[in-house]
Amino acid sequence: MAISLKNAKDLEGLRVANKIVAQALDYAGEFLRPGITLLEVDKLIDDFITSKGAYPAFKGLYDFPNAACLSLNEVVIHGIPDNTILKEGDILGVDIGSKINGYYGDSARTYPIGKISKQDEDLINCSKDALYFAIDNIKVGMHFKELSHKIEEFILKRGFVPLKGFCGHGIGKRPHEEPEIPNYLEGNNPKSGPKIKNGMVFCIEPMICQKDGTPVIGSDNWRVTSKDGLRTSHYEHCLAIINNKVEILSKI
Repeated sequence: MAISLKNAKDLEGLRVANKIVAQALDYAGEFLRPGITLLEVDKLIDDFITSKGAYPAFKGLYDFPNAACLSLNEVVIHGIPDNTILKEGDILGVDIGSKINGYYGDSARTYPIGKISKQDEDLINCSKDALYFAIDNIKVGMHFKELSHKIEEFILKRGFVPLKGFCGHGIGKRPHEEPEIPNYLEGNNPKSGPKIKNGMVFCIEPMICQKDGTPVIGSDNWRVTSKDGLRTSHYEHCLAIINNKVEILSKI
């Protein structure tokens, strides 16, 4: 399937949807603290998105039951909120989607809960820094595989590994579109496959593991951990390529 190019109307719709997600993530950063449950976090995010006139896009998507993917400690992505109480020293990945006027927004951050260890700080910084490194290195005409390769090299140099089998993605009037954008090189040739063009909109989302990026799917068929069972982190932005430049849509 061809990668769609967005027009001015599409871009404005995607800006609105992603601004709501960015606001929701900022809001989450204000209330996340030890003592709150994951279900309480989910409810606050759900209510916030709804208050903006949008729908929490993950709710019911592929039968996911909640508004937010809340991935605690060793869970990399797709954690289902439950009655678990956040504790001092936890780290929590918050992945949020919105839908408004037919367009989708999508972004994620990993938050420290209270004071965390130096190792966990390094872990979170790796996912965030890898994301902004990728954004800084995006150029019109480069292959998506070149970008994936650069992200992988960055992660490995930090002493971590990317989660395998999951990826960033295109986005628009559907939550997941072409292309798929792994955080590692698939195959041997980075100068192959589709190229980045003006008008493309896609999400880059480094998912970081410590020693082994082999994914393990939980018994609920949602939560993803790594084979090493260690803590993980995740950051994501939605990006538009306009006039040969990157615009971060999921940022206020």
